[in-house]
Amino acid sequence: MVIASIFIFLFGAVIGSFLNVCITRIPEEVSIISPGSRCPNCTTPIKPYDNVPVFAWLWLRGKCRTCGAPISLMYPLVELTTGLLFVAVFLEYGPTQATVKWLFFTCLVIVLIITDLRVRLLPDLVTWPGFAVGLLLSAFVPPSDGFARALSWRLLHQRLQPHAAGLVDGILGAALGSFLLWGLAAAYRIVRKREGMGMGDVKMMAMVGAFLGLRGTFWTILLGSLLGSVIGLSVVSTLYFAGWQRNLAERASRRGLGSMRGLRWAIASQYQLPLGTFLGVGALAVVYLGPLIGSQWPMLLGFLG
Repeated sequence: MVIASIFIFLFGAVIGSFLNVCITRIPEEVSIISPGSRCPNCTTPIKPYDNVPVFAWLWLRGKCRTCGAPISLMYPLVELTTGLLFVAVFLEYGPTQATVKWLFFTCLVIVLIITDLRVRLLPDLVTWPGFAVGLLLSAFVPPSDGFARALSWRLLHQRLQPHAAGLVDGILGAALGSFLLWGLAAAYRIVRKREGMGMGDVKMMAMVGAFLGLRGTFWTILLGSLLGSVIGLSVVSTLYFAGWQRNLAERASRRGLGSMRGLRWAIASQYQLPLGTFLGVGALAVVYLGPLIGSQWPMLLGFLG
């Protein structure tokens, strides 16, 4: 198992390197296949020995060998995280179809988490194919809800076949995730008279729901929203006490637009946070922590799936 885990980690780190390509190129609408990896500053092609996941960043000391420009810490962190998550999936599910499903899901979510964090964008090129793949894989590895089979028995007095039940569970999860976020976005727009959530978040939750089903989608939204609220309040408070945009608040106050304290808080509260990032973290928590929590506290297993 140790040797297998090492190989799985190395494989995951290589995949993480490819995910970095997707993260940086998809928002720019650049091909993820060609040209090959190159320095974003001097555009010099990166040699194979300088493109080894995780370790290359260390021996290059985080700088381009040619021009000395700093290399973002994002690259080794994504590679390291992907490798570790691949090992976690393998140890939990072994060489099974479930491993394939959750590895695909992990890769898609990592790309969305980091892309939304970097450029506040959840690309359709990731969410729509991810939605289709999620439904397909759920037909073979159904979400743990079992809701579709129970619903068909209550309404039709018939049991759905496993493949059909998994597909329906994925569709129900996608519907719950997308329509719930769409409703929240519409309500926010009506109450606050401005956009508070993009349609990218709605599409992302359709993808997540296709993989996780109803219960996992509900927990994803709950955990993601809670995490976003806590971090959002912390960020806004930090910006407020650090005097962020203080000059702007002073000019507005001199024009009689409000008190200095109120204006500073209003400006700080306008800072946009990437909801998709928090939802993605919540989705990964459901996949990776759900089985662990369920094994430690069996009475919660029914809630976590």
